[in-house]
Amino acid sequence: MLKAVFWDMDGTLIDSEPYWHESELRLAAAHGGYWDEELAWKGSGTPVPQVARQMIEHGTALSIEEISRGMIDYVTQQESLHMPWIPGVLDVLRSLRDAGIPSVLVTTSPRNLAQNLVAQAPEGMFTGYICGDDDVEKKPDPAPYLAAGRLLGIGPDKMPSCVAVEDSMSGLRSAAASGATTIAQVGYIRTDTSHGPRYASIRGYDGVTAETFERFVKERAAGESGHSASGPSAD
Repeated sequence: MLKAVFWDMDGTLIDSEPYWHESELRLAAAHGGYWDEELAWKGSGTPVPQVARQMIEHGTALSIEEISRGMIDYVTQQESLHMPWIPGVLDVLRSLRDAGIPSVLVTTSPRNLAQNLVAQAPEGMFTGYICGDDDVEKKPDPAPYLAAGRLLGIGPDKMPSCVAVEDSMSGLRSAAASGATTIAQVGYIRTDTSHGPRYASIRGYDGVTAETFERFVKERAAGESGHSASGPSAD
């Protein structure tokens, strides 16, 4: 019954938020702005230009383009040196691959970061990706997830048979609006997403396999309420 799994990137596949936040803090400090961890976390899951606008509002004396380029260049460099995979997620991806279930990356990050992640993943983990440089509306619009479905020939009516794993509020809204069975990864984000839409929550990937996602899809189809697969529920 499970047709595909769609994966957000930051905070879902990789614990990359520290890289993004460090890039923001460095740029703000070097160019007369104020920025802190709380502001950085509020921007998690939003497009880079939006974060850049907020940094300018807090005094960073650079253009949106300069801030965006500086952030992306820093994160690209760090991820090229070390891809910070979330513990256990590669085992989940292998389980899906071995079960013949395609995985698609769905991120607001630019193409070079999406390609870098896919290139560093073990062979055959991802069927494709949708990224921030694609000509689709950005999260929280459902368009990125619907586009991921189209990559696999999956129409809107079949999206409930697909799982989307997200961590940010904008991502959860995007995935849920697409009709996908939305799973909130709550183990690596510090902002409260408990009131965001989702079918179920997981805290890390301990015990999570292709069968876990298959079960979520079947339970949702049967009209059962969502729950937590591992750790305390965040619903």
